[in-house]
Amino acid sequence: MTSLKQKTSQTMKPATAAKKLGIYLAAAPTDFQEGVVSREELNALQAEPPQWLQELRQNGPHPRPVVAAKLGISISGLARGGVTEALTTEQIEAIKAENPLWLQHERANQVDVRKEAVRIKAKHEKEAAEKAAKEAKAAH
Repeated sequence: MTSLKQKTSQTMKPATAAKKLGIYLAAAPTDFQEGVVSREELNALQAEPPQWLQELRQNGPHPRPVVAAKLGISISGLARGGVTEALTTEQIEAIKAENPLWLQHERANQVDVRKEAVRIKAKHEKEAAEKAAKEAKAAH
Protein backbone atom coordinates (compact mmCIF):
# COMPACT_ATOMS: atom_id res chain seq x y z
CA MET A 1 0.00 0.00 0.00
CA THR A 2 1.42 3.36 -0.97
CA SER A 3 0.76 6.43 1.05
CA LEU A 4 0.24 9.76 -0.63
CA LYS A 5 2.53 12.42 0.76
CA GLN A 6 1.02 15.82 1.03
CA LYS A 7 2.99 18.11 -1.23
CA THR A 8 4.75 20.75 0.83
CA SER A 9 5.57 24.14 -0.54
CA GLN A 10 9.21 24.95 -1.14
CA THR A 11 10.35 27.74 1.18
CA MET A 12 13.42 29.91 1.32
CA LYS A 13 15.15 32.17 3.77
CA PRO A 14 14.37 35.88 3.52
CA ALA A 15 17.93 36.57 2.31
CA THR A 16 17.45 34.22 -0.63
CA ALA A 17 14.08 35.73 -1.50
CA ALA A 18 15.54 39.26 -1.28
CA LYS A 19 18.36 38.25 -3.62
CA LYS A 20 15.85 36.82 -6.12
CA LEU A 21 13.78 40.02 -5.88
CA GLY A 22 16.88 42.22 -6.29
CA ILE A 23 16.31 44.11 -3.04
CA TYR A 24 18.41 44.95 0.01
CA LEU A 25 17.10 42.73 2.82
CA ALA A 26 17.77 45.22 5.63
CA ALA A 27 15.45 47.72 3.93
CA ALA A 28 12.56 45.26 3.60
CA PRO A 29 9.67 45.23 6.08
CA THR A 30 10.33 43.39 9.35
CA ASP A 31 7.75 40.67 8.68
CA PHE A 32 9.54 39.88 5.39
CA GLN A 33 12.96 39.85 7.10
CA GLU A 34 11.86 37.55 9.91
CA GLY A 35 9.62 35.07 8.07
CA VAL A 36 10.13 32.38 5.49
CA VAL A 37 9.02 32.89 1.92
CA SER A 38 7.32 30.16 -0.06
CA ARG A 39 7.82 29.75 -3.79
CA GLU A 40 4.18 30.79 -4.29
CA GLU A 41 4.69 33.94 -2.21
CA LEU A 42 7.83 34.81 -4.17
CA ASN A 43 6.00 34.33 -7.48
CA ALA A 44 3.16 36.54 -6.22
CA LEU A 45 5.64 39.25 -5.15
CA GLN A 46 7.27 39.13 -8.59
CA ALA A 47 3.98 39.12 -10.49
CA GLU A 48 2.27 41.87 -8.50
CA PRO A 49 4.80 43.70 -6.33
CA PRO A 50 3.30 45.45 -3.29
CA GLN A 51 3.99 49.15 -2.75
CA TRP A 52 6.95 48.56 -0.42
CA LEU A 53 8.67 46.36 -3.02
CA GLN A 54 8.03 48.83 -5.85
CA GLU A 55 9.45 51.61 -3.67
CA LEU A 56 12.58 49.61 -2.80
CA ARG A 57 13.20 48.67 -6.42
CA GLN A 58 12.76 52.25 -7.58
CA ASN A 59 14.54 54.21 -4.85
CA GLY A 60 16.62 51.69 -2.89
CA PRO A 61 18.66 51.22 -0.93
CA HIS A 62 19.91 48.72 -3.50
CA PRO A 63 22.13 45.69 -2.86
CA ARG A 64 25.66 45.78 -4.28
CA PRO A 65 24.91 43.68 -7.40
CA VAL A 66 22.18 46.17 -8.36
CA VAL A 67 24.43 49.15 -7.56
CA ALA A 68 27.20 47.67 -9.71
CA ALA A 69 24.81 47.04 -12.59
CA LYS A 70 23.40 50.57 -12.41
CA LEU A 71 26.94 51.98 -12.51
CA GLY A 72 27.99 49.64 -15.32
CA ILE A 73 30.81 48.00 -13.36
CA SER A 74 31.53 44.77 -11.52
CA ILE A 75 30.92 44.11 -7.82
CA SER A 76 34.70 43.88 -7.41
CA GLY A 77 34.96 47.29 -9.05
CA LEU A 78 32.60 48.67 -6.42
CA ALA A 79 34.86 47.36 -3.68
CA ARG A 80 37.96 48.80 -5.37
CA GLY A 81 36.11 52.12 -5.57
CA GLY A 82 35.45 51.99 -1.83
CA VAL A 83 31.70 51.38 -2.12
CA THR A 84 30.84 48.70 0.41
CA GLU A 85 27.32 49.58 1.51
CA ALA A 86 23.92 49.61 -0.15
CA LEU A 87 23.15 52.84 -2.01
CA THR A 88 19.94 54.62 -2.88
CA THR A 89 19.07 55.53 -6.45
CA GLU A 90 19.80 59.15 -5.56
CA GLN A 91 23.31 58.25 -4.33
CA ILE A 92 23.96 56.17 -7.46
CA GLU A 93 22.88 59.07 -9.68
CA ALA A 94 25.16 61.42 -7.72
CA ILE A 95 28.13 59.11 -8.34
CA LYS A 96 27.25 58.92 -12.04
CA ALA A 97 27.00 62.72 -12.24
CA GLU A 98 30.32 63.18 -10.43
CA ASN A 99 31.93 60.44 -12.62
CA PRO A 100 34.98 60.00 -10.36
CA LEU A 101 38.22 58.66 -11.75
CA TRP A 102 37.73 55.23 -10.12
CA LEU A 103 34.35 54.87 -11.87
CA GLN A 104 35.84 55.79 -15.24
CA HIS A 105 38.62 53.24 -14.67
CA GLU A 106 36.19 50.47 -13.64
CA ARG A 107 33.91 51.13 -16.61
CA ALA A 108 36.93 50.87 -18.93
CA ASN A 109 37.88 47.60 -17.21
CA GLN A 110 34.35 46.31 -17.75
CA VAL A 111 34.53 47.13 -21.46
CA ASP A 112 37.82 45.23 -21.71
CA VAL A 113 36.35 42.24 -19.85
CA ARG A 114 33.37 42.12 -22.21
CA LYS A 115 35.63 42.37 -25.29
CA GLU A 116 37.76 39.52 -23.97
CA ALA A 117 34.68 37.38 -23.29
CA VAL A 118 33.49 37.94 -26.87
CA ARG A 119 36.97 37.09 -28.21
CA ILE A 120 37.13 33.87 -26.21
CA LYS A 121 33.64 32.85 -27.25
CA ALA A 122 34.48 33.42 -30.91
CA LYS A 123 37.71 31.42 -30.50
CA HIS A 124 35.82 28.50 -28.94
CA GLU A 125 33.18 28.60 -31.68
CA LYS A 126 35.89 28.60 -34.37
CA GLU A 127 37.68 25.67 -32.70
CA ALA A 128 34.40 23.75 -32.43
CA ALA A 129 33.62 24.39 -36.10
CA GLU A 130 37.11 23.24 -37.15
CA LYS A 131 36.77 20.09 -35.03
CA ALA A 132 33.35 19.35 -36.52
CA ALA A 133 34.73 19.86 -40.04
CA LYS A 134 37.64 17.48 -39.33
CA GLU A 135 35.28 14.86 -37.93
CA ALA A 136 32.95 15.21 -40.92
CA LYS A 137 35.90 14.87 -43.30
CA ALA A 138 37.18 11.80 -41.44
CA ALA A 139 33.74 10.19 -41.58
CA HIS A 140 33.72 10.32 -45.41
